This record gives sequence, C-alpha cells and structure tokens, in this order.
Amino acid sequence: MTAPRDQTTEPTVPGVTPSAPTRRRGLADGQAPVIAVVAAGGALGAMARYGASLLWPTAPGTFPWTTLVVNAAGCAVIGAFMVVITDVWAAHRLVRPFFGTGVLGGFTTFSTYSVDIHQLVQGGHARTGLAYLAATLFAALAAVWLAAAATRGLISWRTRRTK
Repeated sequence: MTAPRDQTTEPTVPGVTPSAPTRRRGLADGQAPVIAVVAAGGALGAMARYGASLLWPTAPGTFPWTTLVVNAAGCAVIGAFMVVITDVWAAHRLVRPFFGTGVLGGFTTFSTYSVDIHQLVQGGHARTGLAYLAATLFAALAAVWLAAAATRGLISWRTRRTK
C-alpha cells in the first residue's frame, strides 16, 4: 500500500505543475454590506406582501388574485426600476441589491405561486390551477415588458421636451 499523494506538492498529471489555490471571495471582500441590504430589503418586501394578503385574503380553492396582482405589480416595478438604474441614474452599488433583489424579491412571491398551484390541484381545482399558472406567467412577463417600454418612452419624451 502506498501513502496518499500530497496534492499541494505533487502534480496530478506528470509534467504539469499544480496551479496556485484560488482565493474564494468572502465577507471580508465587501460582501457583508450586500448581504445586509438584500436581507433588509427582503424583510421589507415580504412585510408588504404579507400586508397585501391581509388586506385581500384568498379563500381556499379560489383563484389567488392577491398573489397574481402582487407578482404582476412587482414585475412592473422591476421593469421600470431596471430601466431607470441602467439608462438614467448611476445608482450606488447597494441600491440594486437592496431594492431589486431584496425589496422586490421579497415582495414578489413565486414560491407562494407554486404552493397556490399545488394546493389548487390537490384540492381538485386543476383547471383553476392551470389558469392561474398561465395567467401569472403571462401577467408577470407582460408587466416587466410594458413597464420597461413605458419607462423608456417616458424618459425619451422628457429628454425631447427639455431640449
């Protein structure tokens, strides 16, 4: 029996020297503020989503309008927000993770969307679940596209008007 090879000093392929170990990025490399703002934003977005569910509760077995509206509204805001921070405003490096990933990620609730579909199908409401699946997908994609297009149009209009 032979002793295990030391991978740090011996090449694994004859004639090839091992490369230096790559350094992994960690919290010391400036990631702590990003994680903190995503968490804070996510908490705010989740609270807003929860508030919407309290204001407009959905009865079991019925079409989950609240979740659909929240997801579509959040997607519309994402569409407008991304245009503004990429085309108009040079935002601070933490704005996008805070608002885009945190707040809007916590507000839009595609995990609840999945659970709603599962519960509808398991409860014998497969057609409603399928309609909800398709309607949310269409509404979310349309909301992002329409909001981005409308925001670009508004920015273009304002730019022409001020010249």
